[in-house]
Amino acid sequence: MHFDPTTLRRDDYGFFGPDSPSWKVWTAPTAVIGFQRAVVLEHFDPFLTAAVADSRGIYSDPRKRLDHTFSYFLIAAIADGRTAIQAAEHLMRIHAPMTGIEPISGNRYSANSPETQLWIHITGWHSVLKAYEMFGPGLTPEEETRFWQECAVAAELQTCKPEDVPRSRAEVREYFERVRPRLCTSERAEEGMHHLLWTSPRNGAGLSYAIGSRLLSLASVSTLPKWMRKLGRFDRLGIVDLAVRLPAKVLVWGFTRFNSFGLLVAAPFIAPMAGQILKEHINAAAPTRLETVSPTEARALYGSRSGRAALVAEPA
Repeated sequence: MHFDPTTLRRDDYGFFGPDSPSWKVWTAPTAVIGFQRAVVLEHFDPFLTAAVADSRGIYSDPRKRLDHTFSYFLIAAIADGRTAIQAAEHLMRIHAPMTGIEPISGNRYSANSPETQLWIHITGWHSVLKAYEMFGPGLTPEEETRFWQECAVAAELQTCKPEDVPRSRAEVREYFERVRPRLCTSERAEEGMHHLLWTSPRNGAGLSYAIGSRLLSLASVSTLPKWMRKLGRFDRLGIVDLAVRLPAKVLVWGFTRFNSFGLLVAAPFIAPMAGQILKEHINAAAPTRLETVSPTEARALYGSRSGRAALVAEPA
C-alpha cells in the first residue's frame, strides 16, 4: 500500500475523533498482538484462505503482509476522511483481480465479496479489542458499546452489507456462532497460519526482531480459544500461555509508561509502515476542520467514481 503520512490529518478528524475508543484501542501497543491474531485466524475461512494462497503474498514476506494490512485498519480508524477513502479504494483495486475457485467447496471466491470482507473486518476489530483486554487496561462498558458502533461505521469502507455487521459484543458472538459451521482448516490454511506465526525472519532482520516476533506469536496464540488452536495445529500447553502473558503485559506496560515514545518504539519494531502512521498520528497538527465525518460524506467529497462503482458492484 502506498501511503503518504503527511496526509493523515489534513482535512478533519476522520470518522471517530480524539476521544473515541477506536483511537484508544487501535493506537495501543496491544494492537500489534491483536492484529497478529487476526491475520492468523482469518485462515479458518476457506474462501479467504484460497485468495491468500493463490496470491502467495504472505510467503514472500509475512512481515510485510501483516504491516500493510495493519496499516489499512489503522488508517480507517485514525486518519482523516480523505486518506481513509483513498486507502479503501486502493485496497479494493488490489483485491479486484483476486478471484478463483475455492478447492474444498468448488465454489467461486472473490477477495472483495461482502462475506469475506466482513470476516476480515470483524476478526480485525475483535482481535485488537481482545488483546487490549488481555494485555492492556480494557474498555469501560460504555466505551465498548461505542467501540462496536464505530466498528460498524468503519465497515462502510468495505463491501460489507450493513445489515450483517454486528454492533455489540452480543452480536459479535452471534456472528461467530453463525459462521462457525463454515470455518475449517486445510493444508493450505495450516501452511498460511504456521508461516505467519513461526517463520524465522529473513537475513538482516536481527536477533531482537526474531525474539520479539516469537513472543508476539505466542502472545497472540494465547488469546485464541482451544478449539481454534487445535483445529489449526498450533496449540501450545497452558503453561506456555501463562509464561508468555506476564512478559507480554510487562512489555505493554513499559511501552505505555512513556506515552507516545513507547508507542513509537513498539509498532515499528514489528510493522514499519504502521509505525510511520502512528508517528504521524502522534505528531500531527490539528486538521483544517475540527470535526468528524461519516464514510458516506467522505466518499462523496473525496472518492473516485470508479471506487464508488466498485463498492456497489456484485463481486465476480
